[in-house]
Amino acid sequence: MTLKEQIQDDMKAAMRAKDAARLGTIRLLIAAFRQREIDDQTELDDLGVTAVIDRMLKQRRDSIAQFEAAGREDLAVQERSEVDVLSAYLPQPFSDTELDAVIDAALGEALASKSDGSDALSAADMGRVMGILKPRLAGRADVSKASSLVKGRLSAVK
Repeated sequence: MTLKEQIQDDMKAAMRAKDAARLGTIRLLIAAFRQREIDDQTELDDLGVTAVIDRMLKQRRDSIAQFEAAGREDLAVQERSEVDVLSAYLPQPFSDTELDAVIDAALGEALASKSDGSDALSAADMGRVMGILKPRLAGRADVSKASSLVKGRLSAVK
């Protein structure tokens, strides 16, 4: 069963259970990935749906911070409940050890695919490494955290 099918089934279950909050969040999610499919004129696979969920989670987390700063705890609570529903559709996040292993593998691949003949990576290879790494991190790790780890390793290589 694909992630989209699971989400559709969960929407039906939320309807049957009359769980309005969960149903509303799932409907927002379905609308977001349908909009993405229309915009891109393509059918989203699990990776694409995960990217949509990631974007929605980032928006909700930003909103929570803004609502808390403005003293609107009622709105922050609603956003937190949406975060809980959306987070359930993401794969298990990487541990720090697993993230380090994925970064090591991406660094190795970037070095192997380097065409200039040098035997070391530099800060200039950041884009190459992140291009390899991003699809592997989808929904399982914070890309900005991974980016800072990669940057640290590339600057240490000098």
